[in-house]
Amino acid sequence: MPLGTLDRTPPPFFKQGPSALSKLVFFSALALFLMVADARLKLSQPLRAVAATALYPLQWLVMQPVYLAQNASAYVGTVKSAQQTESQARQKLAMQALRSNQVEHLSLENNRLRKLLALREQLTVRSQPAEVLYDAADPYTRKIIVDQGLAQGVEAGSPVVDESGVVGQVTRVYPLVSEVTLVIDRDQAIPVLNTRTGARSVAFGDPATPGGSLELRFMPANADVLEGDVLTTSGVDGVYPPGLPVARVAKVERRAESAFARIHCTPMALAAGTRHVMILKPMSGLIPAPPPEEKATPVARRKGRS
Repeated sequence: MPLGTLDRTPPPFFKQGPSALSKLVFFSALALFLMVADARLKLSQPLRAVAATALYPLQWLVMQPVYLAQNASAYVGTVKSAQQTESQARQKLAMQALRSNQVEHLSLENNRLRKLLALREQLTVRSQPAEVLYDAADPYTRKIIVDQGLAQGVEAGSPVVDESGVVGQVTRVYPLVSEVTLVIDRDQAIPVLNTRTGARSVAFGDPATPGGSLELRFMPANADVLEGDVLTTSGVDGVYPPGLPVARVAKVERRAESAFARIHCTPMALAAGTRHVMILKPMSGLIPAPPPEEKATPVARRKGRS
């Protein structure tokens, strides 16, 4: 083939159009024109609104998995936070309930101690405070153990009182502790005086009733005893100081077939629930000894006869 017949231009199939540089210059100028026109004339704002409206359903559908994941994470976090808050609230409530019970107990104990101190100032005999440690192990008796003994000068037979009245009597003394038999014990008896009538009698323990009580025995059926009468220590036994509250008459039963009345009394002191008590000096040491008996001198017989 002769060289003159060769055409240096590419065939129509391989024609590429404008050059890359021309395209770059054209599109750069077009972009610059559009930016200036949009900034000055706001030409693209309606187009953006139309495009955003058309694409909103697709955008909402695509964002739903993201929203679900975020809501699930927030729900889990909220549940955990609520559980932790509930646990902390329950702990605070338990602590506040415990403190409330302690405050109530301390307030009650403080009031009892104040009354006990006031009673100590009114007593004319020597006294010493004591604290109840525990109840005696014998289920058939009503006794308590206090934290005062021989080392503190406690004597057997000493009366024991609280802020409301007579609790019992010391029956056994050990080196460091003492055993106190309560007034509601079946083997305990205490001379009492009816403050309304002045009649003396003896109150015996009656543990058969719930909580324990006392009973006035050997009282005539026509005895002047009414419900509500206050019984105090008479002081004739030489153990209890006179005037200490013992019990209040709760019930009087008068039966025709019996010559004696059944009189039930409620103890004034907290015999079964007291915590702090006062141990008194027995009155036997303050009562003077009886005078010695005088020996009868024989009468001299007259000698002789009249």
